[in-house]
Amino acid sequence: MQSINNIRAPGLRIVIIIFFSILVYPTWALSAEPSEVVDRFHEVLLSVMKTAGSTSVTARYKELKPEMEKAFNLPFMIRITVGSSWNRASEQQKSELIEAFKRMSVGTYASRFNGYSGQIFKTLKVRTGPKGTRLVDTRIENPNDDSVTITYVMGKFGDKWKIIDVLLDRGISEMAVRVSEYRSILRSRGVRALARALSKKATNLLKN
Repeated sequence: MQSINNIRAPGLRIVIIIFFSILVYPTWALSAEPSEVVDRFHEVLLSVMKTAGSTSVTARYKELKPEMEKAFNLPFMIRITVGSSWNRASEQQKSELIEAFKRMSVGTYASRFNGYSGQIFKTLKVRTGPKGTRLVDTRIENPNDDSVTITYVMGKFGDKWKIIDVLLDRGISEMAVRVSEYRSILRSRGVRALARALSKKATNLLKN
């Protein structure tokens, strides 16, 4: 499946300090463990992949959306990605950014995981990360190609663990890539332009 193989793009090293520094965690409470959150997400992702041959990208989007909203803290991710521009944005602009980022994020997975050829998701181990985070190391094993290593960075919000970044091949931070891309748009065109750009990208993803 070509789209899965392509997620290992060369680029930035792990850059997660940008949001670790502001995470605040309350007293530990009973909740799904980090690995359980990831395993559940992988179960749904695998199900989507297995039926992708007979479903549209829009159908995959609809199936993935509620699960990604459970597994990821998408509002937190876009807030940290845009940095200080978040504090200067109006409530309406913040809402537009969050919704556009959600659509783009879910659309990316719906478009990327578009088929199944025997892939297996394996959770390898859970490590302690900075500022109380957990790093869940996983691997997508491709029968006919190289395996892909994915590390999920998990933060605890209230009593729930949520994914706040995805590291490809234990080094390429998706958040870091987005910081570079999004802040360039923010500097040149502003918050509304970023929301429009994300929404346009989501729309294009859902056309494929």
